Amino acid sequence: MSAAQAPQAVPAGGKGPEDGLAAFHRRSIEDREGFWAEQAALIDWHVPFERVLDDSRLPFTRWFVGGQTNLCHNAVDRHLAALGDRPALIWESTEVGQSRTLSFRELHREINRMAAVMRSFGVGRGDRVLVYMPMIAEAVVAMLACARIGAIHSVVFGGFASQSLASRIDDAQPRLIVSADAGSRNGKVIPYKPLLDEALELARHSPNAVLLVDRGLAPMIRVDRRDHDWAVQREKHLDAEVPITWLESNEVSYTLYTSGTTGKPKGVQRDVGGYAVALAASMKHIFCGNPGETYFSSSDIGWVVGHSYIVYGPLIAGMATIVYEGTPLRPDPGILWELVARHRVTVMFSAPTAIRVLKKQDPSWLKRHDISSLRALFLAGEPLDEPTARWIAEGLGCPVIDNYWQTETGWPILTLAHGIERTPTRYGSPGMPMYGYDVRLLHEQTGEEVGPGEKGVVAIVPPLPPGCMQTVWRDDERFLNTYFASIPGRQVYSTFDWGMRDGDGYWFILGRTDDVINVAGHRLGTREIEESLSSHAAVAECAVVGVADALKGQVAVAFAVLKDPSRIATDADRLALEGELMATVDRQLGAVARPSRVHFVTILPKTRSGKVLRRAIQALCERRDAGDLTTMEDAAALEQVRAALAGG
Repeated sequence: MSAAQAPQAVPAGGKGPEDGLAAFHRRSIEDREGFWAEQAALIDWHVPFERVLDDSRLPFTRWFVGGQTNLCHNAVDRHLAALGDRPALIWESTEVGQSRTLSFRELHREINRMAAVMRSFGVGRGDRVLVYMPMIAEAVVAMLACARIGAIHSVVFGGFASQSLASRIDDAQPRLIVSADAGSRNGKVIPYKPLLDEALELARHSPNAVLLVDRGLAPMIRVDRRDHDWAVQREKHLDAEVPITWLESNEVSYTLYTSGTTGKPKGVQRDVGGYAVALAASMKHIFCGNPGETYFSSSDIGWVVGHSYIVYGPLIAGMATIVYEGTPLRPDPGILWELVARHRVTVMFSAPTAIRVLKKQDPSWLKRHDISSLRALFLAGEPLDEPTARWIAEGLGCPVIDNYWQTETGWPILTLAHGIERTPTRYGSPGMPMYGYDVRLLHEQTGEEVGPGEKGVVAIVPPLPPGCMQTVWRDDERFLNTYFASIPGRQVYSTFDWGMRDGDGYWFILGRTDDVINVAGHRLGTREIEESLSSHAAVAECAVVGVADALKGQVAVAFAVLKDPSRIATDADRLALEGELMATVDRQLGAVARPSRVHFVTILPKTRSGKVLRRAIQALCERRDAGDLTTMEDAAALEQVRAALAGG
């Protein structure tokens, strides 16, 4: 690995970021209108905006007021002249052994056809289209077709069970639902149509029509006059040319549901112009992507990473985007790197979870393919631990850049922006605040700012920058009460995450404020206990939750995945290792942080973006319903949690 390629860690007490990035960030806060007017030049505007920022009704913010633009135009149409015959969408499925590449021109044709189909079903500007699909090219086409005609898409992750899907149907009230016969995961077919049918039985709202992609993976029973075949409808509109519907910048582009503490999912509502500008700027300043190159995010379109960095971000930047249906291990642990090599990927986005899975495999898989095209690997979804970061950085020979953000923000809050300045990595830290975000660390009880080395709630002073959520769909009051009312005396956006920053300006995420455990009056972060457990050589990954206890208020309960499950072949082995792990925490954090139990499982329930479903685990520990957090894919993992608890 050359010195230029090698990721660098700043030693403790060493010099941190230079003033270039700091000055860029400072200007974005002190001169918001001038700064974002410059960034707005990165996209096309049909009608120029009259005003950059309207913050007269904080925390509700309007960006690029009066301007008219369109996400589909910026992602596809504007590239036709220069990049028309270059790859735009590359679909790879190791589940069904198929692949497909669409150029920008071919993608444009397919979007026009599907836009015409949608219009034939009465879908127009402001109407909702719910997309419940596997990772196939048609899913992306459906999203972009919605954007073209001004419809609001609401993508629901294809693993959600019927009850969760029904609640989203009732909240979004879609005119059209787009789905498929089935998806596939780890070689196992997951039928979607029966789940959708059950959801529509449970839901109060009925769509005008259901459009179905038949992949031939599972039989489908079609409902007469409601269900329609994608291929048949597409054939009716092969030569369609559907004009762009130009939208005012603050009209709604999409809603995306995220689970709330009440169990009722929140519809994160996003605008058009601000989102387009934010993504274009992030592709330039953070991800350093260039037209004609290839971007590979291994997430799912059902999550915000899929929206921002599978569909819209790369295409707005004129890059080809890989849509991957598969896992990091099928057909072998080198598949991700084989795709990087074959498509000459320059920027990759994945989750620490995926890398930890690969870390358990033969390290030679990292060296079997020519990945010299890869300039950087970005990781997000879960905190990135130092051993995993070091392992993958040394294995790939390119920078590994952590980043921290949320469904609500749409793009990174904390990371490194190599397009502005080549800032060195500090292991364990996602980086520093990105331009546009006025990020503070606040005391949870007083609202006062805390200093370097002190723990506080990560909060953002409004106005939120372009690309962030406008509100909760059809529920402004919930937007205010959920995000802007938890810090005493301050109207600030709470991320509900604990954080800390060092003297050089690097930030560290310490875990959710609602994951804090209060053990006999001692407040403990689950993240700290997890890091301690993960330092044991036997542990691949773990999750810690706080469980109600009649004596202590709460106790910590841990679930650990081992690198070598044969380590606990007998009950005696299990007890011995559990004792070792408890002793590790005792030694590193003190007896008060020691888990009451350490259960062993082979998999943890997670979202596709890599977030462990801690509230679901906690609910099972407390013998409560896991609620709206579970997906079909989580069933096996949650069953392991149940079995571990039952087995004592």
